[in-house]
Amino acid sequence: MALVDLVEYFNNRFEREHHAKYRPLVVENDRVYGVFGQLRIHSVFSPLRETVNPKNVSGHAVTIKVAAYESQHLHSYEMENLTLSSGDNYIHFESVINFDRLARTVHMLNYLRLAKSDSVLFLEVDPRHILGIKKDHGAYFEAVIEQCGLTTKNTVIVLAVTNNYVRYSEALIRGLSNYRKLGYQIALRFDNLVSDKYVFDLIDKLAPDYVSLSARKIEAESNGDVNIFEKLHILQNRISATQGQGILRHVDSKKFEMLARYSGFNLVEGNYFERGQTVSNF
Repeated sequence: MALVDLVEYFNNRFEREHHAKYRPLVVENDRVYGVFGQLRIHSVFSPLRETVNPKNVSGHAVTIKVAAYESQHLHSYEMENLTLSSGDNYIHFESVINFDRLARTVHMLNYLRLAKSDSVLFLEVDPRHILGIKKDHGAYFEAVIEQCGLTTKNTVIVLAVTNNYVRYSEALIRGLSNYRKLGYQIALRFDNLVSDKYVFDLIDKLAPDYVSLSARKIEAESNGDVNIFEKLHILQNRISATQGQGILRHVDSKKFEMLARYSGFNLVEGNYFERGQTVSNF
């Protein structure tokens, strides 16, 4: 199905679901944008490369770029103030779910230009979305994926793990397990270099297909820690023990490229590998 026809299909679907003139998808210059209230949603893709052979691209991570009134960029907390209700939990979760679904639809439609049969797309899901849906996680988005001619097995659901959601870990594991039953792959994203019991228990219980860390955050918080390599190596061994793959993100220097290589991380992402390349900004 042509891109404009897919956009028309999903706009019709959004309109039916909201029982209103809600047609949030827009095509401009073969790129798809989403409109959510006063927000305009873009997609930015970053290649994930094999650490031992960076010329091989295994998939793409996608991040959301949000603008207000076509030009003014918003910080995440401002975005939440615009899209969420602070008074009613039901409205709060509904807003999160609607925004999350729209963003992922935008990303999937833009990904069609990059998709290959053996590549994967990493899509982050808001933890509040997972907690707000009680069952059949991923069923709604499965229809989006299939309509685009893609499969759930090439889609990785990414959960950013923070201390805020430690007490909800069992509910999050159940939700991610529902995604997995539909064929999705699962990834955990840690911004900090963590090695505590909670993290290892979460990896052991969920057995994620991927676990990723941010090189920038590691550098910012290392404070001259000479044991970074050892900690990364221990974490990578734990990931490998559950048949998963480790990803080091935000690799912007040779130092972190070497760190990823010698600590055994399978995939890397960052500006160090993209010099002279064109960023896929949709």
